[in-house]
Amino acid sequence: MAEIAFKPGLMISEPRSDYALIDSGDGRKLERYGQYHFIRPEPQAMWAPDQTEWQSDGEFIPASDDDGGGRWHFTGPVPQDGWPLTWEEVSFTAQCTPFRHLAYFPDMDPVWRWIRSELDKLDSQSTPPQAMNLFGYTGVGTLALSAAGANLVHVDASKKSVKAARDNAALSGMSERPIRWIIDDAAKFAAREVRREKRYDAILLDPPKYGRGPDGEIWRLEEHLAPLIESCGQLLDTNSRCLFLTVYAVRMSALALGSLLNEKLAHLKGQIEVGELAVREEARGLLLPTAIYARWSGDEPAA
Repeated sequence: MAEIAFKPGLMISEPRSDYALIDSGDGRKLERYGQYHFIRPEPQAMWAPDQTEWQSDGEFIPASDDDGGGRWHFTGPVPQDGWPLTWEEVSFTAQCTPFRHLAYFPDMDPVWRWIRSELDKLDSQSTPPQAMNLFGYTGVGTLALSAAGANLVHVDASKKSVKAARDNAALSGMSERPIRWIIDDAAKFAAREVRREKRYDAILLDPPKYGRGPDGEIWRLEEHLAPLIESCGQLLDTNSRCLFLTVYAVRMSALALGSLLNEKLAHLKGQIEVGELAVREEARGLLLPTAIYARWSGDEPAA
């Protein structure tokens, strides 16, 4: 059985050319996405900001009923159809969406790097690693793993998101890479893969708190995560390398995620680690937490 590392773990997204958290405080954050600057709500930024005034090209104004909705207010010439950004070998389009984010999640940077490093540990083999990205959204993570040489299965319930992912593959010159683009409910697809007796070397899950499948299926994280992880566990074997799970915006502990993985992946050796994702602020080096995670790797725990 894998062992859970209950020591606190941090995976930090550092400032880089395509993205930076410039400043944060008073419940907001100032970020740079390429050449554009944006202000968005951030309840966890409970401290005072470093700068007294922020200059931006746009700000997301949340709805008064706090249902996650709101609107963008632009003060600069931000392209409404998006603008190009890069992550290592991957080119993609960033865009101000109605859901307050910008069509990709920059705090996933250390996650993609970690999975790539895990796939590098696989013994030399004649076939490429097999990886699956559930809730794959606009495909930046899928393309990050594909660029490292893996065969990918990209799953998302949104036809619009999968189209954006395929467009990003084209921007990256990766349209011919071995990627299966699947529009489907993640839990249903994973269960079918189990029945097909498929296996994977790596699985990435970045589920929302709530969502709908293409046929109206309801996804509620607290209800449906455990059976999905059970399916994922059956898609991994003793030769697999890793599973990475991130969870946002819920009243849940990273320790709970680790215990869930420990139960559902009990047939696998290795170790389970838990912790938080964070973004480092440029102004002062403060760490702004963004999500909790649990991850399994095939490595034996250090003595």
